[in-house]
Amino acid sequence: MSGTRIKTRKRNIAAPLDPAAFADAVIQIYLDNVGDLELVAKNIESADLNFSRYGDTFFEVVFTGGRTQPGTIKPDEGERHPYSIIECEAKREAILPSVIYIQKILRRKPFLIKNLENVMRRFLQSLELFEENERKKLAIFTALAFSQKLSGLPPETVFQPLLKDNLVGKGLVLSFITDFFKEYLVDNSLEDLISILKRGKKDDNLMDFLPSAKRSAEGFSEHFTNAGLVPLVEYNEKKIFEVKLKDMKSALTTQIAEESDISEVIETVKQRVKDAKLPDIEVVRILWDVLMDAVQWSGKNQQQNANSALRQVKTWAKLLSSFCTSGKLELELIYKVQMQCYEDAKLMKLFPEIVRSLYDQDVLAEDTILHWFRKGTNPRGRQNFVKAVEPFVNWLEEAEEEE
Repeated sequence: MSGTRIKTRKRNIAAPLDPAAFADAVIQIYLDNVGDLELVAKNIESADLNFSRYGDTFFEVVFTGGRTQPGTIKPDEGERHPYSIIECEAKREAILPSVIYIQKILRRKPFLIKNLENVMRRFLQSLELFEENERKKLAIFTALAFSQKLSGLPPETVFQPLLKDNLVGKGLVLSFITDFFKEYLVDNSLEDLISILKRGKKDDNLMDFLPSAKRSAEGFSEHFTNAGLVPLVEYNEKKIFEVKLKDMKSALTTQIAEESDISEVIETVKQRVKDAKLPDIEVVRILWDVLMDAVQWSGKNQQQNANSALRQVKTWAKLLSSFCTSGKLELELIYKVQMQCYEDAKLMKLFPEIVRSLYDQDVLAEDTILHWFRKGTNPRGRQNFVKAVEPFVNWLEEAEEEE
């Protein structure tokens, strides 16, 4: 009788973690090749090392020349090499080879991108532990990494860790981000930079990088103008302006929908214009947009649409006239009506009626209408609109002659 074979289950015996030995092996590759990053990359690729387990350790060696103590940037025990990013000169030509080297490694070992993110996040959260010159090197590296499109490095990896209150308050973030912006814009356009900021959800919140004492439009403008980043200042001013317009439009829409007292609406608009320093032309455009957006349009009934639009003009004429206080602004209102009637099929035939109603309600002066008719510069649908409004203009001219 043969013996019964007893099956034993194999157990996965995990090798003990030994980041020190891994780091020493990588450091030795750097030392053996005297920091020649092309040779280092070739040897790294062929080395029998457990990168999937020690990915973070690998990037600590790349950035600082050796291992760092857990949760800090302080050097841990063991060998170090002098060819790290932190040991480079704070110049793009000195740091770019390291970016290209990392790109090569990531193409062969794409799983390491997560480890690069981990280490960068940790270093950026610990900016105060680096020397000023080292922070500049990190900023240059980060800019070049995005410029070289380093294997899909996500912008939030950079921007989110920076926004720790203590880092922002000490001005370290502003200094870092300024170096980053300047370096990135050497090879890339402002549009490229804005694209990165959008992906990192920071394009609308550039003020967050400034310490609270400087966190104002003036503080932003002064700092980045002095840094030679005038296009960024202009972009930020445009964003602030757009937010102010949006806020005013939203408040006005609510008041119109609630049919607030017209004098109350006028005061609200005046106060917002004063606080936000909005140009008169933009105010006229917003007023017209909000009033027309509030109209309950009928799908096909042209006469009903005409009645609704003219009723709205009559109801809120005092609001329009309060801000159309010059011939130039009245002309801007006609151009705004012209554009809307040109772009919206249901309003195409209403142009002469709207102009007539605005005249009847003392929003538009006769001289303004005649100027638009004779010398108007907006070409959109002009030929048709001039023809449509001609009978009314003839009436105006005849009345003027009789007087």
